[in-house]
Amino acid sequence: MRFGKRLQTLCIVPMLLSAALSISGCHGSREAHGFEIPESFDESRKYEITFWAKNDTNKTQTNIYEKAIADFEKLYPNIDVTIRLYTDYGKIYNDVITNISTNTTPNVCITYPDHIATYLTGQDTVVPLDDLFKDERYGLGGSEVKFDGPKEDEIIPQFLSECKIGENHYAVPYMRSTEACYVNKDYVEKLGFEMPKVLTWDFVWKVSEAAAKKNEDGTFKLNGQKVLIPFIYKSTDNMMIQMLKQQGADYSDSLGNIKLFNDTTKGNLETIARHAKSGAFSTFKISGYPANFLNAGQCIFAVDSTAGSTWMGTNAPLCDIAKDKIVDFETVVYPVPQIVSTDSSLKYEDDSDYKLSGNEKFAMISQGPSLCVFNKDDPQEVLASWLFAQYMLTNDVQIAYAQTEGYVPVTSKAQDSEKYQNYLAKAGEDNKTYYDIKIKATRLLLENQQYTFTTDVFNGSASLRDAAGQLIENVTKAVRRKTEIDDAYIDKLYEDTSSLYHLDQSSMVAAGKAELGELPIESRRLIEILIGVWGLIGFYLIRKFYRLHKSKL
Repeated sequence: MRFGKRLQTLCIVPMLLSAALSISGCHGSREAHGFEIPESFDESRKYEITFWAKNDTNKTQTNIYEKAIADFEKLYPNIDVTIRLYTDYGKIYNDVITNISTNTTPNVCITYPDHIATYLTGQDTVVPLDDLFKDERYGLGGSEVKFDGPKEDEIIPQFLSECKIGENHYAVPYMRSTEACYVNKDYVEKLGFEMPKVLTWDFVWKVSEAAAKKNEDGTFKLNGQKVLIPFIYKSTDNMMIQMLKQQGADYSDSLGNIKLFNDTTKGNLETIARHAKSGAFSTFKISGYPANFLNAGQCIFAVDSTAGSTWMGTNAPLCDIAKDKIVDFETVVYPVPQIVSTDSSLKYEDDSDYKLSGNEKFAMISQGPSLCVFNKDDPQEVLASWLFAQYMLTNDVQIAYAQTEGYVPVTSKAQDSEKYQNYLAKAGEDNKTYYDIKIKATRLLLENQQYTFTTDVFNGSASLRDAAGQLIENVTKAVRRKTEIDDAYIDKLYEDTSSLYHLDQSSMVAAGKAELGELPIESRRLIEILIGVWGLIGFYLIRKFYRLHKSKL
């Protein structure tokens, strides 16, 4: 008995040593377990899976989802897919968060990587897809898959990389878009300006200020109306993020460190405040949908997603305002305003609001929905969900959905197909499927994919994004209330925004195995001392055990 206890003690020592050594190499890592891929898909069983998706209040998109489900169910009669449609990504996010605690998440969900980072705070909530990608039977291009889906190397690598969090892919891209600036060319030229090759912030501010002039009766000289907001930005979070990226300034890093509240951000806010004060600039949240102002001749520069292109222009197939309010004008589609051109030959003039540091770059954000698969107790159910998610990448679904708005298919298989190229070539043939503004917006992304970027994803990155937009919203509102935007105001705004969005509490999601770097030197020394102490204890116990054992012989 005593021998057994001593032996037990001796066994504990190496275990403790092993544990100490394991934490000395790195810290903050956690392996994602996912699920085990079944050897085969059991088609004798019935599966009911749920799919939460978003449409852009576009009936055609709804029809495409329904057709995709019907076609998939013909291939897999043992899988029933039930769709729940949302009109807002934020509502999908909130509902998923609510359902994680009750283990009632959907099987497949339209989502953004920022949202997945939060979903991953639950244990094994979202399935890491890397093993599924490569599975010879049920993976991308797998031998047992019953449809002509893309292989892994046929998914646009840049889009696929956006779905990687830590060391694992937790989603596949579904559609991609970017932001575009829709410009009333007639108004720009009426003000005496020529349309530039590259649309810069400097140009937009100058034209907008020139347009803000009024007649004595209070109407605007440019349009003769009482309403004119020369420059309206829909997503102010994207506005700030892209400005910082173009300026080579900090926003955040891959470890979840918040760097938004810096001097460059402050300079941008001061610039925005000046133009908001003159009436040259406003936002969607404050004034309304940019397309409505653009189409009514009450806006010159309207920034919105390329996925909103069917709402832009005199002949837009979708419109929220009465037909008699729409004015006739030529719409030109540009990438979002820039600081430099693609070849860096064009920069701001000397009187620019922005100081050039040499780190400036041409940049535009990549956005658009992805698809994630939620983990369940039944691996067969997860496999059924994965097959459906994979089906959404087939050419039929990709090309059909991309045509509904200014989306771009996420696979080269679809982009290079004759069907899709024919669609692009028919720009302007009608004002519905081939609406020229929509196809121009689509080409804008296809021709500039190398300049797109996304921000780092971590637990809290969604809140940081909201905070970036809120800074602009608050400054714009403040100048309307005659508040002075000075150092004290910005400092207080930073403090309040950081607190409101709990940005001091964010932390990197250890999705997969997220490396947090080496331990500080003090921690490593402490661990080395502990290892030494345990080593001495172990040596003492072994020596004592040896002597006792020897005395009994």
